[in-house]
Amino acid sequence: MAVVTVSGQPGCRTREVAQLAAQRLGFTHVSAERLDALLVEEFGPILETRSQVWPDMAASILLRLAAEEHLVVGVDGAEQMFRGFPALLRVRVVAPANRRIGNIMLDGGLSRAEAKAEMAARDREAGEVRRMRFGRAGAPPESFDLMLNAEAQDGALMAAVVESAVRNKQTDQHGLLSKAAELQLQFQIRLRLAKHGIHSQGRAALRKTQFGHPSEETFANLLDFYRIAWEYEPRSFPIAWDESGRVLESFTPDFYLPEPNLYVELTTMKQSLVTRKNRKIRLLREIYPQVNIQVFYQKDLQDLVLKYGLVTES
Repeated sequence: MAVVTVSGQPGCRTREVAQLAAQRLGFTHVSAERLDALLVEEFGPILETRSQVWPDMAASILLRLAAEEHLVVGVDGAEQMFRGFPALLRVRVVAPANRRIGNIMLDGGLSRAEAKAEMAARDREAGEVRRMRFGRAGAPPESFDLMLNAEAQDGALMAAVVESAVRNKQTDQHGLLSKAAELQLQFQIRLRLAKHGIHSQGRAALRKTQFGHPSEETFANLLDFYRIAWEYEPRSFPIAWDESGRVLESFTPDFYLPEPNLYVELTTMKQSLVTRKNRKIRLLREIYPQVNIQVFYQKDLQDLVLKYGLVTES
């Protein structure tokens, strides 16, 4: 199996790097949110008192997935779970405090003071979670194969560097984890979990496409219903730069429809966030006039669902 782990400091847009790297490589992206959902499916609600066994629970799921897919795991601390695997690339994204604060300001619509406080809070939380799960709050540099500085690189460029490293290392040439090897590793993991009274139900499964919002999955189902080809978040467009030409902000439309050459963005958020998204779309249209983009607002999507009686599978 081939596994790329991507972690980073808060405010470095690490998730974007992991998503884009997975797209470039043709691997399956497992985000922290998706892994949390799989853990609940597999083990039930996870209590904080179980944090010390979280690595084993997560590894149990990821090993099973790795027998079916090559993975990009965008989960902080994932590099600790795959030590010793031959087809592994461990990536860490860092950036100076000012860049991280700026990203948080842009992403959250916060003032500089608010973003600085938010970054400090996220740093504390990330350190505490690492300490509970892995016994130390920091991420030692020697735990990683590739360090990326987000100060002068946007997500697309960093994803290209990750892809190049994977290709050069020939990580992607390794076969998937065999069932026999998975079962052997799973036995040791499940034995440790059983000592804590935790039993795997073998339920968790990863869908090919991981959507960020239920409305996106509903829209994808609608496209499938009409046999319309689609791609999910295939490209990010830079829309803001600093005086040195470094990308400060990018916009990633939700869908791309190859046949009509059309990007589609779904907006089902509360009104306070819609204004900020509309600004990004306006900038996209001004900077890239050749790009066709259609915005579906919440009422548009509701009308489509009501018209065709389409519901998302549970």
